[in-house]
Amino acid sequence: MITVDEALERILANVNVLEAEEKPLLEALGQVLAEDVSSGFDIPPLDNTAMDGYAVRAEDTRGASADSPVELRVAGEVAAGYVFAGEVTARTAIRIMTGAPVPAGADAVVPFEETDEPFDKPPERSHKVDATVRVFKEARPGANIRRAGEDIREGQTVMRKGRVLRPSEIGVLASLGRATAKVIRRPVVAILSTGDELVEAGQPRPAAKIYDANACSVGALVRRYGGAPRLLGIAKDTVEALTAKIHEGMHADMLITSAGVSRGDYDVVKDVLAREGDVEFWTVAMKPGKPLAFGCFQKGGRRVPHIGLPGNPVSSMVTFELFGRPAIMKMMGKTDWQRPMVRAVAEERIVNRDDARRFYARCIVRLREGRYYASLTGPQGSGMLTSMVHANALTVIPPEVDEVQPGQEIDVIMLDWSHGEEWGSNLLAGEEGDRR
Repeated sequence: MITVDEALERILANVNVLEAEEKPLLEALGQVLAEDVSSGFDIPPLDNTAMDGYAVRAEDTRGASADSPVELRVAGEVAAGYVFAGEVTARTAIRIMTGAPVPAGADAVVPFEETDEPFDKPPERSHKVDATVRVFKEARPGANIRRAGEDIREGQTVMRKGRVLRPSEIGVLASLGRATAKVIRRPVVAILSTGDELVEAGQPRPAAKIYDANACSVGALVRRYGGAPRLLGIAKDTVEALTAKIHEGMHADMLITSAGVSRGDYDVVKDVLAREGDVEFWTVAMKPGKPLAFGCFQKGGRRVPHIGLPGNPVSSMVTFELFGRPAIMKMMGKTDWQRPMVRAVAEERIVNRDDARRFYARCIVRLREGRYYASLTGPQGSGMLTSMVHANALTVIPPEVDEVQPGQEIDVIMLDWSHGEEWGSNLLAGEEGDRR
Protein backbone atom coordinates (compact mmCIF):
# COMPACT_ATOMS: atom_id res chain seq x y z
CA MET A 1 0.00 0.00 0.00
CA ILE A 2 1.44 3.36 -1.06
CA THR A 3 0.58 6.91 -0.02
CA VAL A 4 -1.76 9.21 -1.92
CA ASP A 5 1.12 11.50 -2.87
CA GLU A 6 3.25 8.62 -4.17
CA ALA A 7 0.33 7.22 -6.16
CA LEU A 8 -0.30 10.56 -7.85
CA GLU A 9 3.40 11.00 -8.59
CA ARG A 10 3.55 7.60 -10.31
CA ILE A 11 0.42 8.25 -12.35
CA LEU A 12 1.61 11.64 -13.58
CA ALA A 13 5.01 10.16 -14.47
CA ASN A 14 3.25 7.76 -16.83
CA VAL A 15 1.04 10.19 -18.73
CA ASN A 16 2.27 12.66 -21.33
CA VAL A 17 1.03 15.87 -22.88
CA LEU A 18 -0.83 15.07 -26.10
CA GLU A 19 -0.14 16.51 -29.53
CA ALA A 20 -1.60 19.77 -30.84
CA GLU A 21 -4.48 20.22 -33.25
CA GLU A 22 -6.21 23.12 -34.96
CA LYS A 23 -9.73 23.70 -33.63
CA PRO A 24 -12.51 26.20 -34.40
CA LEU A 25 -12.53 28.85 -31.69
CA LEU A 26 -15.72 27.82 -29.92
CA GLU A 27 -14.61 24.19 -29.85
CA ALA A 28 -11.25 25.21 -28.35
CA LEU A 29 -12.81 26.66 -25.20
CA GLY A 30 -11.07 25.24 -22.12
CA GLN A 31 -8.14 23.83 -24.08
CA VAL A 32 -4.49 24.84 -23.81
CA LEU A 33 -2.87 27.05 -26.42
CA ALA A 34 -0.04 25.21 -28.18
CA GLU A 35 1.74 28.23 -29.70
CA ASP A 36 2.49 31.87 -29.02
CA VAL A 37 0.03 34.26 -30.65
CA SER A 38 1.01 37.72 -31.94
CA SER A 39 -0.97 40.42 -33.71
CA GLY A 40 -0.48 41.45 -37.32
CA PHE A 41 -2.07 44.87 -36.78
CA ASP A 42 -3.00 47.45 -34.16
CA ILE A 43 -6.18 47.01 -32.13
CA PRO A 44 -8.05 49.22 -32.51
CA PRO A 45 -6.67 49.71 -36.03
CA LEU A 46 -7.57 53.44 -36.10
CA ASP A 47 -8.30 56.17 -33.59
CA ASN A 48 -12.03 55.82 -32.85
CA THR A 49 -14.67 57.30 -30.64
CA ALA A 50 -15.63 55.76 -27.32
CA MET A 51 -19.02 57.51 -27.29
CA ASP A 52 -21.81 58.76 -29.53
CA GLY A 53 -21.41 62.48 -30.02
CA TYR A 54 -19.61 65.05 -32.14
CA ALA A 55 -16.02 64.98 -33.37
CA VAL A 56 -14.61 68.45 -32.89
CA ARG A 57 -11.44 70.48 -32.59
CA ALA A 58 -10.97 70.91 -28.85
CA GLU A 59 -9.85 74.53 -29.30
CA ASP A 60 -13.25 75.35 -30.84
CA THR A 61 -15.01 74.42 -27.58
CA ARG A 62 -12.85 76.63 -25.37
CA GLY A 63 -14.97 78.43 -22.77
CA ALA A 64 -18.15 76.45 -23.51
CA SER A 65 -20.61 76.18 -20.63
CA ALA A 66 -24.31 75.77 -19.98
CA ASP A 67 -24.67 79.54 -19.66
CA SER A 68 -22.41 80.31 -22.61
CA PRO A 69 -22.55 77.47 -25.17
CA VAL A 70 -20.36 77.28 -28.24
CA GLU A 71 -22.20 76.89 -31.54
CA LEU A 72 -20.67 74.69 -34.28
CA ARG A 73 -21.84 73.81 -37.78
CA VAL A 74 -22.62 70.10 -38.37
CA ALA A 75 -20.54 69.29 -41.47
CA GLY A 76 -21.36 65.59 -41.75
CA GLU A 77 -21.79 62.33 -39.91
CA VAL A 78 -20.08 58.95 -39.74
CA ALA A 79 -21.10 55.55 -38.34
CA ALA A 80 -19.00 52.65 -37.07
CA GLY A 81 -17.42 50.74 -39.93
CA TYR A 82 -17.06 53.78 -42.20
CA VAL A 83 -14.40 56.47 -42.70
CA PHE A 84 -15.44 60.11 -43.08
CA ALA A 85 -14.10 61.40 -46.39
CA GLY A 86 -13.56 64.99 -45.33
CA GLU A 87 -12.04 66.61 -42.29
CA VAL A 88 -13.08 68.73 -39.35
CA THR A 89 -12.30 72.38 -39.98
CA ALA A 90 -12.61 75.44 -37.75
CA ARG A 91 -15.98 75.87 -36.02
CA THR A 92 -17.40 72.61 -37.48
CA ALA A 93 -18.38 69.26 -35.99
CA ILE A 94 -18.99 65.78 -37.37
CA ARG A 95 -21.80 63.71 -35.86
CA ILE A 96 -20.17 60.38 -34.92
CA MET A 97 -21.30 57.00 -33.56
CA THR A 98 -19.41 54.84 -31.05
CA GLY A 99 -16.60 52.88 -32.71
CA ALA A 100 -16.38 55.06 -35.81
CA PRO A 101 -12.90 56.29 -36.84
CA VAL A 102 -12.21 59.84 -35.70
CA PRO A 103 -12.24 62.16 -38.76
CA ALA A 104 -9.10 63.98 -39.78
CA GLY A 105 -8.75 67.34 -38.06
CA ALA A 106 -10.70 66.32 -34.94
CA ASP A 107 -8.90 65.80 -31.64
CA ALA A 108 -11.85 65.32 -29.26
CA VAL A 109 -15.37 63.93 -29.13
CA VAL A 110 -18.15 65.74 -27.28
CA PRO A 111 -20.87 63.34 -26.04
CA PHE A 112 -24.45 64.04 -27.07
CA GLU A 113 -25.24 64.65 -23.39
CA GLU A 114 -23.01 67.75 -23.43
CA THR A 115 -24.78 69.27 -26.44
CA ASP A 116 -28.31 70.27 -27.39
CA GLU A 117 -28.61 67.07 -29.46
CA PRO A 118 -32.06 65.64 -28.65
CA PHE A 119 -30.48 62.46 -27.23
CA ASP A 120 -33.79 60.89 -26.24
CA LYS A 121 -35.47 61.58 -29.58
CA PRO A 122 -35.52 59.44 -32.75
CA PRO A 123 -32.81 59.98 -35.41
CA GLU A 124 -35.09 61.92 -37.77
CA ARG A 125 -35.40 64.66 -35.13
CA SER A 126 -31.69 64.94 -34.38
CA HIS A 127 -29.30 67.51 -35.89
CA LYS A 128 -28.69 67.04 -39.60
CA VAL A 129 -25.86 68.15 -41.86
CA ASP A 130 -25.53 71.95 -42.14
CA ALA A 131 -27.56 72.44 -38.98
CA THR A 132 -25.83 73.79 -35.90
CA VAL A 133 -25.14 72.14 -32.57
CA ARG A 134 -24.57 73.91 -29.29
CA VAL A 135 -21.82 72.55 -27.00
CA PHE A 136 -22.25 73.12 -23.25
CA LYS A 137 -18.88 71.90 -21.98
CA GLU A 138 -15.29 72.52 -22.99
CA ALA A 139 -13.58 69.41 -24.43
CA ARG A 140 -9.99 68.47 -23.65
CA PRO A 141 -7.75 67.21 -26.48
CA GLY A 142 -8.11 63.41 -26.69
CA ALA A 143 -11.43 63.35 -24.83
CA ASN A 144 -13.47 60.18 -25.56
CA ILE A 145 -11.03 58.94 -28.20
CA ARG A 146 -9.60 55.41 -28.17
CA ARG A 147 -6.16 55.49 -29.75
CA ALA A 148 -5.00 53.06 -32.43
CA GLY A 149 -3.11 50.21 -30.79
CA GLU A 150 -4.03 51.21 -27.23
CA ASP A 151 -5.25 47.64 -26.61
CA ILE A 152 -2.84 45.61 -28.79
CA ARG A 153 0.12 46.82 -30.86
CA GLU A 154 1.13 45.35 -34.21
CA GLY A 155 3.72 42.62 -33.61
CA GLN A 156 2.86 42.30 -29.92
CA THR A 157 2.80 38.79 -28.43
CA VAL A 158 -0.75 38.65 -27.13
CA MET A 159 -0.79 35.15 -25.60
CA ARG A 160 1.88 32.61 -24.75
CA LYS A 161 1.62 28.88 -25.31
CA GLY A 162 0.29 27.09 -22.26
CA ARG A 163 -2.57 29.53 -21.63
CA VAL A 164 -5.99 27.99 -21.05
CA LEU A 165 -8.52 29.46 -23.45
CA ARG A 166 -11.40 31.09 -21.59
CA PRO A 167 -14.16 33.14 -23.25
CA SER A 168 -11.97 36.26 -22.96
CA GLU A 169 -9.07 34.59 -24.79
CA ILE A 170 -11.47 33.29 -27.45
CA GLY A 171 -12.67 36.87 -27.97
CA VAL A 172 -9.11 38.19 -28.32
CA LEU A 173 -8.26 35.52 -30.90
CA ALA A 174 -11.36 36.45 -32.88
CA SER A 175 -10.38 40.14 -32.71
CA LEU A 176 -7.07 39.16 -34.32
CA GLY A 177 -9.01 37.69 -37.25
CA ARG A 178 -8.40 34.08 -36.27
CA ALA A 179 -11.16 31.53 -36.82
CA THR A 180 -9.18 28.67 -35.26
CA ALA A 181 -6.67 28.06 -32.50
CA LYS A 182 -3.80 25.60 -32.24
CA VAL A 183 -4.41 23.76 -28.97
CA ILE A 184 -3.43 20.57 -27.16
CA ARG A 185 -6.12 18.08 -28.06
CA ARG A 186 -8.54 16.61 -25.57
CA PRO A 187 -7.73 13.09 -24.36
CA VAL A 188 -10.10 10.32 -25.36
CA VAL A 189 -10.89 8.35 -22.20
CA ALA A 190 -12.42 4.89 -22.52
CA ILE A 191 -14.59 3.97 -19.52
CA LEU A 192 -15.44 0.39 -18.63
CA SER A 193 -17.52 -0.94 -15.75
CA THR A 194 -17.05 -4.51 -14.56
CA GLY A 195 -19.27 -6.87 -12.62
CA ASP A 196 -21.95 -9.51 -13.19
CA GLU A 197 -24.23 -7.57 -10.84
CA LEU A 198 -24.44 -4.50 -13.09
CA VAL A 199 -27.18 -3.44 -15.49
CA GLU A 200 -26.98 -0.41 -17.77
CA ALA A 201 -29.32 2.47 -16.99
CA GLY A 202 -32.51 2.30 -19.02
CA GLN A 203 -32.63 -1.51 -19.04
CA PRO A 204 -34.92 -3.75 -16.94
CA ARG A 205 -33.32 -4.54 -13.58
CA PRO A 206 -33.59 -8.06 -12.14
CA ALA A 207 -33.95 -8.25 -8.37
CA ALA A 208 -30.33 -9.21 -7.68
CA LYS A 209 -28.84 -6.57 -9.98
CA ILE A 210 -27.99 -2.87 -9.57
CA TYR A 211 -27.75 -0.10 -12.10
CA ASP A 212 -24.28 0.98 -13.19
CA ALA A 213 -23.81 4.50 -11.80
CA ASN A 214 -20.04 4.64 -12.17
CA ALA A 215 -19.84 4.78 -15.96
CA CYS A 216 -22.03 7.87 -16.12
CA SER A 217 -20.61 9.65 -13.07
CA VAL A 218 -17.01 9.05 -14.16
CA GLY A 219 -17.88 9.90 -17.76
CA ALA A 220 -19.41 13.16 -16.59
CA LEU A 221 -16.27 13.96 -14.59
CA VAL A 222 -14.08 13.23 -17.62
CA ARG A 223 -16.15 15.61 -19.72
CA ARG A 224 -16.24 18.24 -16.98
CA TYR A 225 -12.44 18.33 -16.84
CA GLY A 226 -11.93 18.51 -20.58
CA GLY A 227 -11.66 14.91 -21.74
CA ALA A 228 -13.77 13.08 -24.31
CA PRO A 229 -15.44 10.07 -22.61
CA ARG A 230 -16.13 6.88 -24.56
CA LEU A 231 -18.31 4.37 -22.72
CA LEU A 232 -17.42 0.73 -23.39
CA GLY A 233 -20.35 -0.73 -21.46
CA ILE A 234 -20.13 -3.49 -18.85
CA ALA A 235 -17.69 -6.41 -18.80
CA LYS A 236 -18.58 -9.66 -17.08
CA ASP A 237 -16.37 -11.00 -14.29
CA THR A 238 -14.28 -13.27 -16.49
CA VAL A 239 -10.77 -12.80 -17.81
CA GLU A 240 -11.95 -13.42 -21.38
CA ALA A 241 -14.81 -10.91 -21.28
CA LEU A 242 -12.71 -8.26 -19.60
CA THR A 243 -9.78 -8.75 -21.99
CA ALA A 244 -12.05 -8.34 -25.01
CA LYS A 245 -13.52 -5.12 -23.65
CA ILE A 246 -10.10 -3.73 -22.76
CA HIS A 247 -8.90 -4.38 -26.29
CA GLU A 248 -11.84 -2.26 -27.49
CA GLY A 249 -10.51 0.58 -25.36
CA MET A 250 -6.95 0.47 -26.68
CA HIS A 251 -7.77 3.20 -29.21
CA ALA A 252 -8.13 5.68 -26.36
CA ASP A 253 -5.52 7.85 -24.69
CA MET A 254 -6.49 6.51 -21.27
CA LEU A 255 -8.57 3.60 -20.00
CA ILE A 256 -10.56 3.82 -16.79
CA THR A 257 -12.24 0.79 -15.26
CA SER A 258 -14.37 0.60 -12.15
CA ALA A 259 -14.48 -2.41 -9.80
CA GLY A 260 -12.47 -5.59 -10.13
CA VAL A 261 -9.38 -4.37 -8.27
CA SER A 262 -9.96 -5.56 -4.69
CA ARG A 263 -9.36 -9.01 -3.17
CA GLY A 264 -12.61 -10.72 -4.19
CA ASP A 265 -12.62 -14.01 -6.10
CA TYR A 266 -14.25 -12.31 -9.09
CA ASP A 267 -12.15 -9.14 -9.10
CA VAL A 268 -10.10 -9.84 -12.23
CA VAL A 269 -8.92 -6.43 -13.45
CA LYS A 270 -5.51 -6.77 -11.77
CA ASP A 271 -5.03 -10.19 -13.36
CA VAL A 272 -5.78 -8.89 -16.85
CA LEU A 273 -3.62 -5.81 -16.30
CA ALA A 274 -0.69 -7.98 -15.21
CA ARG A 275 -1.10 -10.17 -18.29
CA GLU A 276 -1.71 -7.41 -20.86
CA GLY A 277 0.64 -4.76 -19.49
CA ASP A 278 2.24 -3.77 -16.22
CA VAL A 279 0.98 -2.91 -12.75
CA GLU A 280 2.43 0.06 -10.87
CA PHE A 281 0.32 -0.36 -7.73
CA TRP A 282 -3.10 -1.60 -6.61
CA THR A 283 -3.70 -0.24 -3.12
CA VAL A 284 -3.47 3.31 -1.77
CA ALA A 285 -3.52 4.47 1.85
CA MET A 286 -6.76 6.43 1.61
CA LYS A 287 -10.38 6.13 2.64
CA PRO A 288 -12.53 5.77 0.66
CA GLY A 289 -10.62 4.31 -2.29
CA LYS A 290 -8.03 1.86 -0.97
CA PRO A 291 -8.40 -0.63 -3.88
CA LEU A 292 -7.04 1.63 -6.62
CA ALA A 293 -4.94 0.13 -9.41
CA PHE A 294 -2.69 1.81 -11.93
CA GLY A 295 -0.61 0.51 -14.79
CA CYS A 296 -0.34 0.57 -18.57
CA PHE A 297 -1.84 -1.77 -21.15
CA GLN A 298 0.30 -2.50 -24.19
CA LYS A 299 -0.83 -3.71 -27.59
CA GLY A 300 0.46 -3.20 -31.10
CA GLY A 301 3.03 -0.64 -30.05
CA ARG A 302 0.50 1.41 -28.12
CA ARG A 303 0.91 2.01 -24.40
CA VAL A 304 -2.32 3.14 -22.77
CA PRO A 305 -2.34 4.25 -19.12
CA HIS A 306 -5.03 2.57 -17.05
CA ILE A 307 -6.63 3.69 -13.79
CA GLY A 308 -8.61 0.99 -12.04
CA LEU A 309 -11.13 2.71 -9.80
CA PRO A 310 -12.91 0.98 -6.91
CA GLY A 311 -16.41 -0.31 -7.52
CA ASN A 312 -18.18 1.61 -4.77
CA PRO A 313 -19.65 4.77 -6.31
CA VAL A 314 -18.25 7.22 -3.75
CA SER A 315 -14.82 5.60 -3.81
CA SER A 316 -14.89 5.78 -7.59
CA MET A 317 -15.67 9.50 -7.66
CA VAL A 318 -13.26 10.46 -4.87
CA THR A 319 -10.35 8.56 -6.42
CA PHE A 320 -11.12 10.03 -9.83
CA GLU A 321 -11.02 13.55 -8.36
CA LEU A 322 -7.64 12.88 -6.75
CA PHE A 323 -5.97 10.91 -9.55
CA GLY A 324 -8.01 10.86 -12.78
CA ARG A 325 -8.56 14.60 -12.92
CA PRO A 326 -4.85 15.53 -12.62
CA ALA A 327 -3.91 12.91 -15.22
CA ILE A 328 -6.43 14.24 -17.74
CA MET A 329 -5.37 17.81 -17.11
CA LYS A 330 -1.70 16.96 -17.61
CA MET A 331 -2.53 15.25 -20.91
CA MET A 332 -4.25 18.47 -21.99
CA GLY A 333 -1.13 20.49 -21.18
CA LYS A 334 -2.52 22.08 -18.03
CA THR A 335 -0.28 22.64 -15.03
CA ASP A 336 -2.73 24.08 -12.50
CA TRP A 337 -4.43 20.76 -11.76
CA GLN A 338 -4.34 21.12 -7.98
CA ARG A 339 -7.68 21.95 -6.44
CA PRO A 340 -7.78 24.77 -3.89
CA MET A 341 -7.35 23.68 -0.28
CA VAL A 342 -8.56 25.83 2.61
CA ARG A 343 -8.60 25.60 6.38
CA ALA A 344 -12.08 25.11 7.80
CA VAL A 345 -13.56 24.77 11.27
CA ALA A 346 -15.16 21.37 11.86
CA GLU A 347 -18.77 21.78 12.97
CA GLU A 348 -19.08 18.22 14.24
CA ARG A 349 -17.01 15.28 15.38
CA ILE A 350 -15.23 13.44 12.56
CA VAL A 351 -13.90 9.97 13.32
CA ASN A 352 -11.11 8.34 11.32
CA ARG A 353 -11.46 4.64 12.07
CA ASP A 354 -8.36 3.58 10.15
CA ASP A 355 -5.01 4.77 11.50
CA ALA A 356 -3.19 3.74 8.32
CA ARG A 357 -5.17 5.75 5.77
CA ARG A 358 -5.93 9.38 4.98
CA PHE A 359 -9.66 10.08 5.34
CA TYR A 360 -11.55 12.05 2.69
CA ALA A 361 -14.97 12.64 4.21
CA ARG A 362 -17.58 14.36 2.09
CA CYS A 363 -18.57 17.70 3.54
CA ILE A 364 -20.30 21.01 2.94
CA VAL A 365 -18.10 24.08 3.39
CA ARG A 366 -19.66 27.48 4.01
CA LEU A 367 -18.09 30.89 4.51
CA ARG A 368 -19.34 32.78 7.56
CA GLU A 369 -17.86 36.01 8.91
CA GLY A 370 -14.59 35.49 7.09
CA ARG A 371 -14.04 31.84 8.15
CA TYR A 372 -14.81 28.54 6.48
CA TYR A 373 -16.92 25.96 8.33
CA ALA A 374 -17.21 22.29 7.37
CA SER A 375 -20.03 19.89 8.18
CA LEU A 376 -20.40 16.30 6.99
CA THR A 377 -23.01 15.45 4.38
CA GLY A 378 -24.36 12.61 6.50
CA PRO A 379 -23.39 8.92 6.64
CA GLN A 380 -20.01 8.38 5.01
CA GLY A 381 -20.42 4.87 3.60
CA SER A 382 -18.51 4.41 0.34
CA GLY A 383 -21.64 3.17 -1.39
CA MET A 384 -23.75 6.22 -0.51
CA LEU A 385 -23.57 8.27 -3.68
CA THR A 386 -25.86 10.95 -2.26
CA SER A 387 -23.05 11.95 0.10
CA MET A 388 -21.28 13.26 -3.01
CA VAL A 389 -24.43 14.96 -4.30
CA HIS A 390 -24.58 17.17 -1.23
CA ALA A 391 -20.81 17.77 -0.95
CA ASN A 392 -18.79 20.70 -2.20
CA ALA A 393 -15.54 19.61 -0.50
CA LEU A 394 -13.52 16.71 0.90
CA THR A 395 -11.88 16.68 4.31
CA VAL A 396 -8.22 15.74 4.51
CA ILE A 397 -7.78 13.88 7.81
CA PRO A 398 -4.23 12.50 8.21
CA PRO A 399 -3.91 8.80 9.14
CA GLU A 400 -2.38 9.65 12.52
CA VAL A 401 -5.48 11.66 13.54
CA ASP A 402 -8.09 9.38 15.11
CA GLU A 403 -10.79 12.01 15.42
CA VAL A 404 -11.50 15.68 14.98
CA GLN A 405 -13.50 17.55 17.59
CA PRO A 406 -16.00 20.33 16.82
CA GLY A 407 -14.17 23.65 16.65
CA GLN A 408 -10.88 22.17 15.42
CA GLU A 409 -9.46 23.38 12.13
CA ILE A 410 -8.95 20.89 9.31
CA ASP A 411 -7.80 20.98 5.70
CA VAL A 412 -10.52 20.63 3.07
CA ILE A 413 -10.20 20.24 -0.69
CA MET A 414 -12.78 22.39 -2.46
CA LEU A 415 -14.64 20.55 -5.21
CA ASP A 416 -17.06 23.37 -5.85
CA TRP A 417 -17.55 26.81 -4.34
CA SER A 418 -21.34 26.53 -4.27
CA HIS A 419 -23.24 25.20 -1.27
CA GLY A 420 -23.91 21.47 -1.19
CA GLU A 421 -27.68 21.88 -0.83
CA GLU A 422 -27.85 23.54 -4.24
CA TRP A 423 -26.72 20.30 -5.81
CA GLY A 424 -29.76 18.27 -4.86
CA SER A 425 -30.68 18.35 -1.18
CA ASN A 426 -34.22 17.34 -2.13
CA LEU A 427 -33.10 14.28 -4.06
CA LEU A 428 -34.39 11.87 -1.42
CA ALA A 429 -37.09 14.08 0.06
CA GLY A 430 -39.81 11.81 1.37
CA GLU A 431 -38.26 8.71 -0.17
CA GLU A 432 -35.73 6.18 1.00
CA GLY A 433 -35.01 4.95 -2.52
CA ASP A 434 -33.51 1.64 -3.54
CA ARG A 435 -30.70 0.80 -1.12
CA ARG A 436 -29.63 -2.44 -2.73
